[in-house]
Amino acid sequence: SWKAVIMAETAGGIIESSLITHLADAPAFPVGEYIKPGRAGWSWWSDSNSPRNFQRQRAFIDLAAAMGWEYYLVDANWNFEPTADLLDFIRYAQSKNVGVLLWYNSGGPHNIVTEAPRDRFYDVTRRREELQWLKDIGVKGVKVDFWHSDKQETIQYYIDLMKDANEFGILVNFHGCTVPRGWERTYPNMLSLESVRGAESYKFAPEYPARAVLHNVYLAFTRNVIGPMDYTPVTFSDMENPHLTTNAHELALSIVFQSGLLHFADKPESYLAQPADVQTFIKNVPVTWDETVCLAGDPASFVVIARRHGSDWYIGGISGAAEKIKLNLDLSRLIQGSVDIQWIGDGENARSFSSAALSGVSQEITLAPYGGMVMKASPKE
Repeated sequence: SWKAVIMAETAGGIIESSLITHLADAPAFPVGEYIKPGRAGWSWWSDSNSPRNFQRQRAFIDLAAAMGWEYYLVDANWNFEPTADLLDFIRYAQSKNVGVLLWYNSGGPHNIVTEAPRDRFYDVTRRREELQWLKDIGVKGVKVDFWHSDKQETIQYYIDLMKDANEFGILVNFHGCTVPRGWERTYPNMLSLESVRGAESYKFAPEYPARAVLHNVYLAFTRNVIGPMDYTPVTFSDMENPHLTTNAHELALSIVFQSGLLHFADKPESYLAQPADVQTFIKNVPVTWDETVCLAGDPASFVVIARRHGSDWYIGGISGAAEKIKLNLDLSRLIQGSVDIQWIGDGENARSFSSAALSGVSQEITLAPYGGMVMKASPKE
């Protein structure tokens, strides 16, 4: 076990640090062709019983296909349905060019959570049989939940699972789990970890909406600095505990938060009801980044993060403040010369958007209370 402290002259310097992956061991195996980060649809947040009904989940496959997302995650209790239905569902997803990910409850014998399927990975022989079956039926990856321990044997179990999954070409996402430890470098089939109080809390925690407005800002300066974070963001709908954040704030989380698997948590009709430019942004937002820059931020109120994918910069800003925040962003640190900018921000109310085509490396923007904005900035041809 090693410990590290990240220090910088500014709070933004913390966000830009990649110290943890630099300290991690070199890759334990090559980056195979199957290791493809991507976006994923997910039905559990909006309809928690849907994983037990493959017919109801087909709408989410259709959404993923329409949005060009690479994956769809089938969550807890899918195993209570006939295997033939699962295989038919996978074939349907394949016909739409969408890869299927499956959820497992397999954190070890100390785990008392009853969600299923349970304990198919803990025993090495059973684990390898399951991984072979997943490969045979065309599943692309697994989400393994409810670890509940950082004991030495549990950490070794994480490592063994990542190594075995690689042998069978299976991607890995951990939930209910330990914090990142640079594993995305050492075991590159591990694309994300939860290790965070994320959007699912809108379903369970009455206090969460009031806390989330600043919690989301804090996460950019803390948890997400040390590794990928599966927050399951971009939720425009309201669950049992309604949002205080604006829709533009929620959209910006797709950039502010980094994860090798970006699970869009909301339901199809919510995304398909958004303005055309918002849908276009959701279709095109990457999950892999060549460079990260914190353009502005104060851990007590807001953050604006720019991430480069190829020659394009994607910029996301969110506010946790109860009043408007006016900013002058200098994009010359990102792009020299002329620039084309597509901007989407807060609209007339918390559930609407405004958008505009901009140019110039100096931009004045306003974040609404608990608001947000996104930009795509590209060098002008």
